[in-house]
Amino acid sequence: MRLKPELAARLLLEIRAIYGADAEVWLFGSHVDDRARGGDIDLYVEVADDTELLDRHLAVRRALYRLLGERKVDLLVRPRTRGPSPMEAIARKTSIPLHAMTSSRQIPSP
Repeated sequence: MRLKPELAARLLLEIRAIYGADAEVWLFGSHVDDRARGGDIDLYVEVADDTELLDRHLAVRRALYRLLGERKVDLLVRPRTRGPSPMEAIARKTSIPLHAMTSSRQIPSP
């Protein structure tokens, strides 16, 4: 993995602050491959509450911009009230949960 545990913890905190403590967040794409270079940060998020998804998506985007600046982040968000799209299924299958990348002292598990 090419994401430092401290950054994984911050990302998890920022996303859960907006989507709720039960939001689950996974890293997928090039950042799970230690041999890859560059690339954006790809995050897959599952949320229980499907209300105000657009407002919360924009709030997460603002929080990630404050945290990462202009670094590109791809964000897939799926409410648990519906099944995954093909892209979401691939993201989930090839991903690593952010809470597994952090120490238990840094962030509580869902």
